[in-house]
Amino acid sequence: MENTRTFKDKILLIVKGLAMGAANKVPGVSGGVVAFVAGFYEEFIYSLQRINGQAFKLLFKGRFKSFATYINGRFLGLLILGMLISYFSVSKVLDYFIQHYKLFVWSAFFGMILGSIYYIGKDFRNWNRRTVIGLLVGAGVGIVISLMNPAKENDHLGFVFICGIISVSGMTLPGLSGSFILILLGNYVLLLVDSVNALFDTIAEMFKGDFAFMSNAERIRELQVLGVFTAGSAVGLVTLSHLLNYVLKHFKHVTTAIIIGFISGSLGVVWPWKEEVYKMDALGNKLLDSNGREVIENYKRFTPDISSGETWIAFIFILFGITIVLALDWYGKRTKNI
Repeated sequence: MENTRTFKDKILLIVKGLAMGAANKVPGVSGGVVAFVAGFYEEFIYSLQRINGQAFKLLFKGRFKSFATYINGRFLGLLILGMLISYFSVSKVLDYFIQHYKLFVWSAFFGMILGSIYYIGKDFRNWNRRTVIGLLVGAGVGIVISLMNPAKENDHLGFVFICGIISVSGMTLPGLSGSFILILLGNYVLLLVDSVNALFDTIAEMFKGDFAFMSNAERIRELQVLGVFTAGSAVGLVTLSHLLNYVLKHFKHVTTAIIIGFISGSLGVVWPWKEEVYKMDALGNKLLDSNGREVIENYKRFTPDISSGETWIAFIFILFGITIVLALDWYGKRTKNI
């Protein structure tokens, strides 16, 4: 019975990693929210901050078992495995649905964010002057970020490394969408679509015995970009976890209030009823990026038409998103009582 439960727990950790990876790839949605709502956020941050000097001493001395135990390796390993699988499976499915059923996907995400705000705020009882100010500051920052215009794509490796550090914030800080930050920096498509697809295609070709990609300068460049981005993400994941661990330990209530405000202020990012505003040249033609895609300048949000059947279906998906979060909350409480 214990072995079955242990195996089940391993599978559930991989599934949680899948959810975190998929959420972190969607603009406006934070993988950290998944960790927060599913009840393993503090263990996640604690495990990451254990990757420190002591851990590397154990590693360099060849004490691999002690190293894995020290950093909670089984937990981190299974979670990260789920995230990696997500980038080549769940994320591709999400990309398809966003392209073909955009309104309903954004509606579900909007509902999940609403549910997350309820989940984080329902048991928070520490309202005072400092936490209210934190709430307002978080909301203000979220609103400002949601209204910012995206920058141009930049594949300079130094900038890509910085993007990696910044983008992983969505994994460690609930409410801050790393993928949306990448949109603002102009590198979302380059780092989370083109480079990931390049790696996927390269692995598929290698399995077929085809190594022609080695003479493809564009493919090699995309793989270099992905490698540097991954390195930046790893550095950011560890360094931010140490910072957050300190902040949560010494300023937990204010930090929670800021998170609630930030998530609330960022709701405009995932507002389902919006259309893209494209960058135009002097002649009124849409500008294209280096890969021939139309460049989005901003989003124009509008009020839904309640006489439309599509709008009511979108409302159902909002309720569905809220239900997902409430179900995670219920499951978290159930597992704690077992």
